[in-house]
Amino acid sequence: MSFWNNQRVVVTGGAGFLGSAVVRALEARRPASIFVPRSRDYDLRRVEAARALLSDQRPDVIIHLAAVVGGIGANRARPAEFFYDNLMMGVQLFHEAHQAGVKKFVTIGTVCAYPKFTPIPFHEESLWDGYPEETNAPYGLAKKMMLVQGQAYRQQYGFESIYLLPTNLYGPGDNFDLETSHVIPALIRKCLEARDHGDRQMVAWGTGSPTREFLYVDDAAEGILLAAERYSKPDPVNLGSGMEIRIKELTELIAELVGFRGEIVWDSTKPDGQPRRALDTSRAEQEFGFKASTQFREGLSRTVSWYLDTLGQQA
Repeated sequence: MSFWNNQRVVVTGGAGFLGSAVVRALEARRPASIFVPRSRDYDLRRVEAARALLSDQRPDVIIHLAAVVGGIGANRARPAEFFYDNLMMGVQLFHEAHQAGVKKFVTIGTVCAYPKFTPIPFHEESLWDGYPEETNAPYGLAKKMMLVQGQAYRQQYGFESIYLLPTNLYGPGDNFDLETSHVIPALIRKCLEARDHGDRQMVAWGTGSPTREFLYVDDAAEGILLAAERYSKPDPVNLGSGMEIRIKELTELIAELVGFRGEIVWDSTKPDGQPRRALDTSRAEQEFGFKASTQFREGLSRTVSWYLDTLGQQA
């Protein structure tokens, strides 16, 4: 906790899904100040906005969570935006933070940066062994460039930054817009709507054969702050739960939790994305003592309950 004493902290993306959880966890640590910039005030794609943010807030620590994100559909529809916006927001803010004398920069990367066919479990050393899965490669590569930048600035300038690779996140407060959401909120909404409409079938994307690893959002927030406090090396670090589940099994579990009893139909004309995704999480535990604590079924139940309460629906 003493790491945060008298520290002025900026959390970009702090009003978002993961950012809100990070801010809550950070408030319990009581730094000198926490500032969450909003895009209407600081458009971080513009270097002038990055400079203004640093001049106005004079942060000691920056946790960079701001990103343009989405599921497979959004990545396929807007690859140029996902590349440009994420690259410009990150690279410019990082450079200006170094120039302004920020003490520590915490970069949140993405599991999408890993090669399409990475041996399971994903080890950080495999990050450069191939091209990312095509549907989200522009996003993954834009975020990956911040790892290169962090290592280069550490080597040349001694600038302290760390790079974290969280797996797929889920939990209360997630994005449930079917056009832009990730797999868990999309499936929760689809199953609930099929249940409420009395549908006999619910159509899901792909074949159901890929696997994914999921990390509860509050666990991810704790991992990020532990890394900020205790980790200071150039090597990237995975943040995950160590649990791998097939999308078909995930869909059946969500259908059970929300009470949808109909048939699940797989639309194999839609892409599956990366075939398998599961992380080796040993480095995070060894380097800064992080281990996920939320059981997957319990985390899913909380997420479903939050969505129902938010919409005022009846379970």
